[in-house]
Amino acid sequence: MLTLRNCTLGIEFGSTRIKAVLVDDACKPVAQGDFTWENRLENGVWTYPLDEVWRGVQAAYAALAADVQARYGQPLTTVGCIGISAMMHGYLPFDAAGNLLVPFRTWRNTMTGQAAEALTAAFGFNIPQRWSVAHLYQAMLNREPHLAQLDFFTTLAGYVHWQLTGRKVLGVGDASGMFPIDSATGGYNAAMLEKFNALAAKQGYPVDLASLLPTVLPAGEDAGTLTAEGAKLLDPTGVLQPGVPFCPPEGDAGTGMAATNSVAPRTGNVSAGTSIFAMVVLEKPLSKVYPEIDMVTTPDGAAVAMVHCNNCTSDLNAWVDLLAESAALCGAGIDKGALFTRLFNESLKGAPDCGGVVPINYISGESVTHFDAGLPLLLRRPNSDFTLANFMRANIYSAFATLALGLNILKQEHVALDTLLGHGGIFKTPGVAQRYLAAAAGAPVTCMETAGEGGPYGMALLAAYRLYRRAGETLAAYLNRCVFADARSVTLAPDADDTDGFAKFLTEYKNALNAERAVVS
Repeated sequence: MLTLRNCTLGIEFGSTRIKAVLVDDACKPVAQGDFTWENRLENGVWTYPLDEVWRGVQAAYAALAADVQARYGQPLTTVGCIGISAMMHGYLPFDAAGNLLVPFRTWRNTMTGQAAEALTAAFGFNIPQRWSVAHLYQAMLNREPHLAQLDFFTTLAGYVHWQLTGRKVLGVGDASGMFPIDSATGGYNAAMLEKFNALAAKQGYPVDLASLLPTVLPAGEDAGTLTAEGAKLLDPTGVLQPGVPFCPPEGDAGTGMAATNSVAPRTGNVSAGTSIFAMVVLEKPLSKVYPEIDMVTTPDGAAVAMVHCNNCTSDLNAWVDLLAESAALCGAGIDKGALFTRLFNESLKGAPDCGGVVPINYISGESVTHFDAGLPLLLRRPNSDFTLANFMRANIYSAFATLALGLNILKQEHVALDTLLGHGGIFKTPGVAQRYLAAAAGAPVTCMETAGEGGPYGMALLAAYRLYRRAGETLAAYLNRCVFADARSVTLAPDADDTDGFAKFLTEYKNALNAERAVVS
């Protein structure tokens, strides 16, 4: 029998799955549910329809409730706290009546280059194309008619939280991907707000940007409660009761930091899925602005250097799907999870440099290497050793290659990093992707037993922090005390042969980007 009021629920809207994870008061996962979805390219814009947001979260919640019923023989009527997380950035603008003014523009879009460049120059602070403020300013540069009705804009996590609680708020980590945060105050950077207002006025759009943005909250704060309308949105059956407390909604970067206990200085994590990003908590500011490095924050407001790459596992997944189809054609149907495990382990037999096989995994544009669009390529030399092992190793290397280019900048800045924590589905096969990431990053990589749980688990931990933290207890102290004190983990240091092989592969990968650029153009 579960004591439901002692449990916390994390719901995350990832790029390919909406997942709900329930943890008990010991922060151990006790039930879960999910829903598979995919972004769409409509009229040149990567988007998800809002009706699918609700259809998906209802399905994920229903699966979670069914899991609780099956395991514990009780209906899911309440929990102690709920947290909503989603992929960061993007643009969801609303009018005063709460109507969406244009289709949701996700992080994957690379159509705000003019705005991002202008804002970076004006602020002296890197504003990537996917940031919400870049989307807003690009809309101004484009003279988009919806701006006349704009009353509020937010992220996907902020939108869902608003609909469930009535509160227009955002966790500081997610907010730091909308507009720069001042870590000293914990709010939006006041000087940059003034600069934006001046730029907007010059474009003929006089605004008070602060009034259009969600209110910023640090981890652990009261972010409202589930309303009666929100309870029906989440659980149309009416079993879930209103009144459940909420913690601040967060982005997938913040939940990844929580899930890997990477919120203190000199810690970092890599979250790998459809996109991949590394978060490194800084001891001191970087020496200058780098367009390849985002400056964001932890869920409690500390400065973080973020290397975000739009492309990670999508092309790899497509190749595994093709291999599964080939196996089925030969009458050898196999569970997809088991196939991933076998193929990943097979990759260990490949050459450290992948034998001259070089995939470019760009499904979409890539800001780190300055691509506005992408087309997946598979390149190999005529004398390459084109084996299944080299092919699989090259595709996993490719998932980390662009990230490695960004991490090299942090090495040049002498950023101190004791270890990287890896999480996400790519790390589910023990000792494979973890080993290759260590070679790519040139640093030890640790994977915990919860490495495959990812963001929704991290969101459930942030909800638990809201429920169980002691007076004055920091997020890092809480995680160390209640979650990770006895966590089982495996750390792999970089292997010399792997490191040398990955460096050779990365040189070939960079050369192959010339072919990618020619094909895209």
